[in-house]
Amino acid sequence: MEALSCLINKAVRGGFLSGCRLRGRGGNGIQVSHLLFADDTLVFCKDSQDQMAVLSWILMWFEAISGLNINLEKSEILPVGNVENVEVLASELGCKVGSLPSTYLGLPLGAPHKSVVVWDGVEERMRKRLALWKRQFISKGGRITLIRSTLASMPIYLMSLMRIPRVVRLRLEKIQRDFLWGGGALEKRPHLVNWDVVRSHKMKGGLGIRNFSILNRALLCKWSWRFAAESDSFWKLVISSKYGEEGGWISCEVREGYGVGLWKEIRKEGALLFKNASFTVGDGRRVKFWKDIWCGNTPLCEAFPSLFAFAVSQDAWVEDCWDYLGDAGGWYPCFSRSFNDWELEAVASLLSVLQGKRLNVGMEDRVVWNASKNGSFFVKSLYNILDSGGAVPFPWRIIWSPCMPTEVGFFAWEASWGKVLTQDHLKRRGWSLANRCFLCCEDEETINRILIHCPKAKVLWNLMFTMFRVNWVLQLTEKEAKKEAFRKYLESSGVLDALTKVLVALYEQNDKPSSAVEFVQQKLGGPTVSEYEKLQGEMLDLQIKYNELLAAHQETCRQA
Repeated sequence: MEALSCLINKAVRGGFLSGCRLRGRGGNGIQVSHLLFADDTLVFCKDSQDQMAVLSWILMWFEAISGLNINLEKSEILPVGNVENVEVLASELGCKVGSLPSTYLGLPLGAPHKSVVVWDGVEERMRKRLALWKRQFISKGGRITLIRSTLASMPIYLMSLMRIPRVVRLRLEKIQRDFLWGGGALEKRPHLVNWDVVRSHKMKGGLGIRNFSILNRALLCKWSWRFAAESDSFWKLVISSKYGEEGGWISCEVREGYGVGLWKEIRKEGALLFKNASFTVGDGRRVKFWKDIWCGNTPLCEAFPSLFAFAVSQDAWVEDCWDYLGDAGGWYPCFSRSFNDWELEAVASLLSVLQGKRLNVGMEDRVVWNASKNGSFFVKSLYNILDSGGAVPFPWRIIWSPCMPTEVGFFAWEASWGKVLTQDHLKRRGWSLANRCFLCCEDEETINRILIHCPKAKVLWNLMFTMFRVNWVLQLTEKEAKKEAFRKYLESSGVLDALTKVLVALYEQNDKPSSAVEFVQQKLGGPTVSEYEKLQGEMLDLQIKYNELLAAHQETCRQA
């Protein structure tokens, strides 16, 4: 492709191809003749039959030089505006005629960036993928994995360049919600937990499903980072020529007269980037002395507002405030008047902050992302910053322990929020039924009843505490039980898996009271509950005898 690029550039320099000149605030603008990506080529020229003939010859020369064949059947000529002889031009080149809007490399060309139609392909791909899962039995744990790995990843390509419309975001989120709670057929089943909770981080009580709105902002912000960090990129040169740039870090604000909606939306997120970034000063030509974060964690204009108020140039570069006189040089910020006595302390503080900082003429200034160890920007780090609010205490490490199956963790997560469809929940949703705990038939069925307070559940709790020598009093709710007991005693032991399976068994079999005990036995893989009660008594007797023998041995040692 390098040979093809050289041939096109030579034709443009010779005046045989015109290319496209982009004009804006950056002076004379920039000429774009062609764009290359892998084996795809986009060529810009006038609607002239002579230029089509030249382009045809260039393609033939490229085939002769490289030995490659260009597939003109897959090529298109896309007229921009009103082109009368487009059929003649297409026949000259030997390709077909296309039209705008079109698609190139999976992205829309010529379509309004806010158009909802652009996102129809994403929704269609989601529904096609769900059709493959429709006839498969997938547990809720499996659905979480598929949503995070597949469904939530499908819109990322478009979201990395365009702002997702609100109506599209709501539609895509609805597909995920329906699949999570209803399965592949998207059946209408109760959505037990609020979606805002579901898509929050696991440590906040959610399932860790991506928030499309926050992810979209983080992806758009990456372009602002690339604009600041990349110096020789051709796309940055195009943006700078059209809109101008501020210090080389960000383009000028996009006004209506010059604006293209795509970059306008990207430019809006530029401020978000520099709130969490700082600068490493080299020669000081691109960093503002007062307004940029380069010396400390805040700009000097905020750290020393009284001095900033009478600075000679509030937009001065760092280089302008450095005095090269002398062997080492020094700082010399200029002010519009002499200092008052009460301002000398602020001046001394400013000089102490600047102490140790100096310019390095042989090195360029660079931007540093504060949220990463190596200073490079990561979308995930910005996503975590934007999603950092609203943290609540939640036993997430226990619920999502790697030693447990995901579907078991999902049930424990539902139970922690008190959102399991027990009979009391069904009655609140309008079902007419007799509410009775099927395990003991003594009280109403609630999540805390079947997992903690039911006598049969207490037997299993006490059994586990005895087997693992845990001294603990049962909490009032299942969530508090996980937060207090497991955090202290069971976090690093294998009892968590066994105990959760027992509780799952109790819930799964609460409509079959005659087989509940047998099902628990099957889950535990051992003797029956009555045998466990007998074993519990024997273990207590052994513990008492052991303590008596230990005390007697210690007494013998003291007498000796």
